[in-house]
Amino acid sequence: MPKEQREDRQVDLFLPQLTTLPLRDQRETMERPFFSLSKRKRLKPIDYVSPDGKVTVHVSANSEYGLATIYDLDILIYCASVLIEHKRRGTNDIPQTLHIVPHDMLKTLKRDVGGRAYDLLSNTLDRLQSTTVKTNIRSGDAVETTFSWIDSHSQIRDRKGSIRGMRITLAKWFYDGVLMEGGVLAIDPAYFSLTGGRERWLYRVARKHAGGAGPDGFAITMPTLFEKSGAEGDYRRFKFEITKIAKEDALPGFSLKIEARNGAEPMLRMVKRSKDEELPVSGTTGRSGTSRSTAEATGDDQTAAPAVPSPPPAFPEGHIAYTAFGSIARASLPSPQRDHGLVADDFRAFMRQRDIARDAPNIAQIFATFCSKQRAAS
Repeated sequence: MPKEQREDRQVDLFLPQLTTLPLRDQRETMERPFFSLSKRKRLKPIDYVSPDGKVTVHVSANSEYGLATIYDLDILIYCASVLIEHKRRGTNDIPQTLHIVPHDMLKTLKRDVGGRAYDLLSNTLDRLQSTTVKTNIRSGDAVETTFSWIDSHSQIRDRKGSIRGMRITLAKWFYDGVLMEGGVLAIDPAYFSLTGGRERWLYRVARKHAGGAGPDGFAITMPTLFEKSGAEGDYRRFKFEITKIAKEDALPGFSLKIEARNGAEPMLRMVKRSKDEELPVSGTTGRSGTSRSTAEATGDDQTAAPAVPSPPPAFPEGHIAYTAFGSIARASLPSPQRDHGLVADDFRAFMRQRDIARDAPNIAQIFATFCSKQRAAS
């Protein structure tokens, strides 16, 4: 086979990914110090031992690249979301090596898609591959596992030199952790708009501990929070920064409050926001960036279906998430939500099988019934 044809066939392996992929985070990494919270290059290792001495985390850096950061974690969140989508579809032998379309991944992560973005992405993958983690978090003190976040990565370019795809082979520790029962939690896409490393880390702690904790939420002492963060710098500076973030109170889906204690260090309380307290979709000012409602992202059941809206003139060829059909899907589909683009594809196939016209006057009602049947079958 000629070289050019082989290259084209390689590129064809990288089919477009979903840019509205329901987002999932690996649960075990959400509160312990696995990542640097700063964008600055960090060479100092992270050493953590839980208060009871049973859980240890040691993270060390390659001198050329530095520790993987909480911003690099975005790539792992995307990969975890792709794995869960494979699982949802019933894929046999879910791959540990993922074929990724960089453009789609960057859009999902709310990043620029220009030429420099691809260079930064390569740097991210280098840090993820060169950072070494040693932990017994999965097995207590019985087994200590050493790994890097990804085993390997490669780029596929077309004949013009443009990057068309990437292969990312995940560490087995991470891969197994995503696919095990209860291994992931849904997160709000607004997480990627948080600009501060501490804000991002606090959101993940709140999502893990306060997401299902009830009206009183979850409280933790400031010194314990400091130890779990793995943050560089001293405790006094950390407490100042966390107090400032709590006063801004701009995390998507969760409110923060500092609670003073007589003769003791303060506590930080994290409480899931009620629907009345949710931040506006247009976002908030300050360091934390854009926020939005988290009912869908946290995997909570949706409210009852609204009245069926008037359909557009014809069922759209593209994704339906931003049309009237999207609101029906959000109300009628099972939780956690399926990707609405996949729902559109399935529904168009359903219409073709039954010879239903896209401009049928009752198309919205047909779609609502279709979604309800999917919910019942889940």
